[in-house]
Amino acid sequence: MADAELRAQIVGSVGDVAKADWDRLAGADNPFVSHDFLTILEESGSVGPGTGWQSAAMVLRDGEDALLGAVPGYLKGHSQGEYVFDHAWADAYERAGGAYYPKYQISAPFTPATGPRLLVQDDAYAAPLLQAVMQLTANNGWSGAHATFVEPQQTSLFEQSGWLKREDIQFHWSNRDYANFDDFLGSLTSRKRKDLRKERRAANGRITIEQLSGDDIKPEHWDAFWLFYQDTGARKWGTPYLTREAFDLFGERMGDKLLLLLAFEEGLPIAGALNFIGGDALYGRYWGCLADKPFLHFELCYYRAIDAAIERGLKRVEAGAQGGHKLARGYEPVTTTSMHWITDLGFREAVADFLEAERRGVAIDRDYLSRRMPFRRGD
Repeated sequence: MADAELRAQIVGSVGDVAKADWDRLAGADNPFVSHDFLTILEESGSVGPGTGWQSAAMVLRDGEDALLGAVPGYLKGHSQGEYVFDHAWADAYERAGGAYYPKYQISAPFTPATGPRLLVQDDAYAAPLLQAVMQLTANNGWSGAHATFVEPQQTSLFEQSGWLKREDIQFHWSNRDYANFDDFLGSLTSRKRKDLRKERRAANGRITIEQLSGDDIKPEHWDAFWLFYQDTGARKWGTPYLTREAFDLFGERMGDKLLLLLAFEEGLPIAGALNFIGGDALYGRYWGCLADKPFLHFELCYYRAIDAAIERGLKRVEAGAQGGHKLARGYEPVTTTSMHWITDLGFREAVADFLEAERRGVAIDRDYLSRRMPFRRGD
């Protein structure tokens, strides 16, 4: 198909695109690129004016106005909520006299979960879609465009358009067709099996845990979880990224994609963890507590997530960014990838040199961590 038949444009809201058209390209496997998730962020004020996240999705249409491709894009005034840290790049660029912000960000906001970033009817539309992003970035004098947590199947599409690759490490749990949690424990060394059983016993002492999804999640559950989320956000980011309304909308529009775990002590909610359910993965997203209980974080965020993944036949659990402590609990080091287009040629060369050295370091770290997995030898 000739490029003349294609038309790229920026839309100020994912809500400006028909839900059926967007989701046809996004697919059903990853909840974070769905029309519901992205419009909930917009409608709840979690992104938009005053947040540093201005919705600017790029869409690609043919001569008959059919949607062929899209990227969930944002014009960013800072580097918060991305979990791929480029603050040093911003500092270097601005010390050299440039303006690093605004920049163009392709991502699921506040969500360090792998997924498609090029929502295309056919991979052939990836190049013109990326070319439109690059042209937009250059025409406006922006420092660059960035795509974070790109699924492995799409990294080559970015590389073919000249984007630079950056790698990091997360810890994911892999389901090797386990029948139940005890079956998983059987794959660990004896000492680690004992450790995990001890942690679970301690976490569940005098605690009742409820597992909620769909219509079972009531307003009072969100009220409790909001307090947990605010506590974690205040300690980690200073200001929580999501508004209270976002959780209500998640429940209303995506309830079947949610797994909310709430811990109660003497009938009062004291902690919670919110997961999103994908086609082949469970994504641990938010955790918080109002009482410090030994190992309760591990129970709600890691062990219950494993239970849920096994029960649902899911292939993996993605438990969020960072966290070397996940290794001892059966979560394995995996490579995550972000892709970057730097407008200034000189700065692009400097970033490319940095990324080459950084990737070597990440590979060394990943090898070191892989040799310290708690599995029995041969598993």
